[in-house]
Amino acid sequence: MAIHILSDDLAAKIAAGEVIERPASVVKELIENSIDAGATEIKVEVRGGGQRLIRVADNGCGIPAAEVETAFARHATSKLESADDLFRLQTLGFRGEALPSIAAVARVTLITRDRDEESGSEIRVDGSKITEHHAQGAPAGTIITVEDLFRHVPARLKFLKMPATEAGHIGDLLNAYALAYPHLRFSLVNEDRLTFQSPGTGKMFDVLVKVFGIETAKQMLEVGNWKSDSDSNLQLPPSNLQVTGFVSPPNVNRGNRKYMLFFVNHRWIQDRTLQHAVIEAYHTSLMVGRAPIVALDVIVPPDMVDVNVHPTKSEVRFRDTSMVFNAVQRAVRAALTANAPIPSITVGAPFPRQDFPPTPSETQLAINLHHPIPTSNFQPPTSQLPYSQPPKLPMLRVLGQIASTYIIAEGPDGLYLIDQHAAHERVLYEQLTAERAGAQVAIQELLDPAPIQLTLAQFAMLQANREALASVGFKIEPFGNQTMLLRAVPGLLKRGEPSVTLIAILDEIEQGEAPLEKTSEARLISSVCKSIAVKGGQVLALEEMRELVRRLEQTTAPRTCPHGRPTVIQLNVAQLEREFGRK
Repeated sequence: MAIHILSDDLAAKIAAGEVIERPASVVKELIENSIDAGATEIKVEVRGGGQRLIRVADNGCGIPAAEVETAFARHATSKLESADDLFRLQTLGFRGEALPSIAAVARVTLITRDRDEESGSEIRVDGSKITEHHAQGAPAGTIITVEDLFRHVPARLKFLKMPATEAGHIGDLLNAYALAYPHLRFSLVNEDRLTFQSPGTGKMFDVLVKVFGIETAKQMLEVGNWKSDSDSNLQLPPSNLQVTGFVSPPNVNRGNRKYMLFFVNHRWIQDRTLQHAVIEAYHTSLMVGRAPIVALDVIVPPDMVDVNVHPTKSEVRFRDTSMVFNAVQRAVRAALTANAPIPSITVGAPFPRQDFPPTPSETQLAINLHHPIPTSNFQPPTSQLPYSQPPKLPMLRVLGQIASTYIIAEGPDGLYLIDQHAAHERVLYEQLTAERAGAQVAIQELLDPAPIQLTLAQFAMLQANREALASVGFKIEPFGNQTMLLRAVPGLLKRGEPSVTLIAILDEIEQGEAPLEKTSEARLISSVCKSIAVKGGQVLALEEMRELVRRLEQTTAPRTCPHGRPTVIQLNVAQLEREFGRK
């Protein structure tokens, strides 16, 4: 094929593909423009998960009539003039790609009026082509309407999730920016219903209340204006770096890192270094597989961070990564030490008739074992009898526990390590599946119904799976807006906090981790079992370990959890003899 120059239309669509990944990408670009325009109120309206319609209205400075068409030209920006400006940025946007990228894949209508002009302008752009432009009466500010997203690249529609899921991503985005800019008032209207509105008081705590609910917000710990000093090994002037925000105590945690929100100079970013710094600050006070709730803003001089490293501006590069890592770790550790010296852990579903002791804080042991039991020949379990049953476990003699996570046992062929969480998942899965098949799911009514405030994404997951949740024992009723009333839970949930467990299940469903079973019911049961199973990092008594191993031996597929991960790793006698030089 001969080398040729791409057409302007195709080049615009390719560029748009880098910037506009999903409806939430559109909302992100538009509200960043609104923030840069000095808006104090930003209203977002979506329909069809944002694919049918996105409308962002602000009271910012607006666009002068003479510059409206230029705003839709590629690489048109008011944010910088030279390459040196990239390292002095005080704005969120700077590339000049947002409006032209959106207009390349959708129908866009923009109504705007500059604060210093008497009348405004209306312009319509479809597939990068201006179809209409005229004067229009309008309030100061900008209203942008995006319709039929990806209409010019229909192949992209196949990659979108269901509307409720896409709306949930937009809700998460509004939550993040409301936390980063607590002095601004953000509103989100989904399908003509107000689902979120930040107070705009200038206090991050007030936004935490709106995002996570009053009970969670009251437990959050403030990370207060920690600065580097001359006594630290950072060797920076005190004004060069600040870490502010809130973190949760160890007992308030989630099953994934979705709620670890980081901002650099108020820019919402994804950064593994910052995540690792926070996790390190908690040291051993968090159970394995759990993550805290975090909302931290790292303030650094613009020339110490490069924001021009990702098309969506979601990643940054620090000039001195170790400096920032140490600062975040120290700031979070100081907040935890001052406010939460004694962590407590809530277990979702302990074994009947047993109480688990608290997680130890000592340094945990590690062991390096090889050759996991192969699982490629195993048939995944289904609600019907499989054609061939997976191999059973041999009779095992429990010896003890390693790292408060793995049960060590002796069998006829050598040593076995059992992942207590994965094993308990398998046991609970088969128990709940059997109860469900026999229409005899045990339900435990709550003496005091628990109100639960959900995020938009969690609410969407609940609405989409409400009947399935009811079929496994959850009785849930609306209680106003995104607050639900939990009246009953599965009987397997003997102890623990029911509302925390339900939220963990909704997060697990949203995360979309597909187990071996492909039906929606099987996936939901897997999510329920994962959330209520005993966690890694939990000390078990010897009798509890024996009971768990005994129940695992009785399952139909004891060597994998419902998500396909191994429950058992074997170190056989022959390998032990080789390692010790006996062969």
